[in-house]
Amino acid sequence: MKISKKFRVLVLGMIMALTFGSLVGCSPKDDKQASEPAKQEEKNDESKVAYEDIDGEKALKLMEKEKDGIVIDVRDDKDYSSGHIANAINIYVDDIEGKLSDIDGYKDKTVILYCNSGKKSAEAADILVNNGFTKVYNAQGVKDYKYDLVKYNDITGAELEKAIADNKDAVLIDVRKADEFAKGHIEKAENIPLEDIESKLDTLDKDKDIYLYCRTGNRSGQTAKILSDKGFTKVTNSIDGVDEYEFKLVK
Repeated sequence: MKISKKFRVLVLGMIMALTFGSLVGCSPKDDKQASEPAKQEEKNDESKVAYEDIDGEKALKLMEKEKDGIVIDVRDDKDYSSGHIANAINIYVDDIEGKLSDIDGYKDKTVILYCNSGKKSAEAADILVNNGFTKVYNAQGVKDYKYDLVKYNDITGAELEKAIADNKDAVLIDVRKADEFAKGHIEKAENIPLEDIESKLDTLDKDKDIYLYCRTGNRSGQTAKILSDKGFTKVTNSIDGVDEYEFKLVK
């Protein structure tokens, strides 16, 4: 049967219309499907950022506000000893994963990390958030912000217990008031209240390790600063006081 030219044109037009419609009809769906993995990947990337970078000023304000948090200097012990932020304990970045159990009690508390430049502390921050720590901050490094640095050591209550148990010649000083001391103190601790420390300097041996504690770590930190400024080089402050750590106390 002979097909007219007009009919052939009509059929060809219908085929082209159907083809074009099919392409247009599936394009939005295909684009949507293609974009979904990208959106999901973007969402996943956002969820990985679980710590916050903060400048030195904000770090200091946070330290003052979050009294039950912890500050960790992740530099090596040489850098730490040369000067660190007051009340900051020292855990080297390469050791932090192996010492997670030591700071497990701070998983839901504020944890502020710092180093010289912010690079090592960022590595440490990643380790902490990957292990369930929920309030982690990476502070501006000591080479980029002028913190008021101290040279005495800061340790946790658990570390204090171990240190005085291992070092029988160490001097342990409770810097609370006499009435506080009488209610309960660590065994073998000597009581020298903060306000009396300068008048008692000549009774202390600079060659011996001196450990300090109080109720919250505040007065013992002030005492450590006084001793350090007076030339005592073996001074260690417990950032945890008797109100914050369950020391075994005697009367």
